[in-house]
Order: sequence, then C-alpha cells, then structure tokens
Amino acid sequence: MIDREGILLVNKEKKRTAFYLIKVLRHLLKIKKIGHAGILDPFATGVMVMLIGRPYTKISNQLINQDKEYLATIKLGVATTTYDCDGNPTSFSEIIPKEHEIKKTLSTFQGKITQIPPMFSAKKINGQKLYALARKGIEIKRKPISVQLDIELIDYFYPHLKLHIQCSKGTYIRSLANDIGEKLGSKAHLLELTRIRSGPYHLKDCIDAKRLHDPSLNLISYIRKKP
Repeated sequence: MIDREGILLVNKEKKRTAFYLIKVLRHLLKIKKIGHAGILDPFATGVMVMLIGRPYTKISNQLINQDKEYLATIKLGVATTTYDCDGNPTSFSEIIPKEHEIKKTLSTFQGKITQIPPMFSAKKINGQKLYALARKGIEIKRKPISVQLDIELIDYFYPHLKLHIQCSKGTYIRSLANDIGEKLGSKAHLLELTRIRSGPYHLKDCIDAKRLHDPSLNLISYIRKKP
C-alpha cells in the first residue's frame, strides 16, 4: 500500500473534472483517500497535483498555497455569466482595442491587486458554495481578495489575447479575463487555460491523463514520495 502513496502529477485533459481523475486513480491504485492540490475547471488543461493516500492528502493546504503559472487565451468582444467559455453570453462589444491599449491595460494588473471572487466559483461564504447560489440565480456580495500577478503579453490578434501569467494562490484567471475586458471597454471571457506550473511542479513532468487508461502503464513508477 505504501508504495502506491505519494504525489502524482497529471496533465488534465479538457472536459474532465478533478473528481473524474480521483475516481480513475481510486480504481487503478485501490486507494480510497485521494485528493489534489488545486482544482482546474473542466475546460482547462495542465498540471494537477494528485495526492495519493492519507499522509499526502493531509498536506494539501501546504501545496495549494503555492504560486501557480498559466497560459491563458482571452476572447474579446463578449462577456459571459461564468467569465469563461462554459458560460452564457451576457454582453457584447464591437470595440477593437489597439495593441498599445492592451499593454497599457495589462500594466494596471501587474503586481499586487484586488479581485472579487466570481459567483461561479467553489469559494464558500457562510458555508455555501458560490456556484450553487449562482446556479439558482442568486448573487451575493463578495469581499475583495488580494493577489499577486506577473503578466506577459504573448500574442494579440483580435479577438484573441494570449497571456503568460504567474500568480499567487487564490487567483481567479476567469475574473482577470472579465476585468481586463471591462477595463478595455471591449468585454471579454476566458477561452482557454493551461496550468503549466503549480508550486515546484511543471507540466513537462506530468503524465498525460489519457495514458491512465493504458493497461501497460506502470503508474506506480510515476508516484513521487516528497512534496
């Protein structure tokens, strides 16, 4: 049993959830106690730090609190209910920002900023998950949170804006996309997201989630013993 406990780095595929990965790993490793060090939305891909066995799920908070790194594609021109591609359109804009306007706007999101957590999030307020309220059409007041950002413009070809983002724990990239759109006056939502680093763990070190279904895979050889 002990040889199956540890940290497994998985490159999550699109349209899959963290719970799906947990379910697959429980079946493969015959271990019930499995968790993770930070969720990804179904449309997102990239580093999932899976924690196998009770000694490792106990350190989830330690790992969740580490900074993250992402590649993000933002689509300008339309805002959505969830601030991402899974939501319904709420407003549109025909404004096409110039590149210098993009750079100027991004400069205002560098360093320490405050964000308001989105309603469609797993954050709890008074014991209730915000997304559960949002699905009922209920919106409540949320306190701003402080986050640290380092954003680099990779490419801009309207309507797509591609960014490299390093951020502190608890940063909502969906909120960032929406806020950038608001500041530009052009509306926006998060179209694609790949987590390329979670703390010390990088995408290049992950096993592709699709390989988990390969019967010849020696999964135990990929399990790490130290955080």
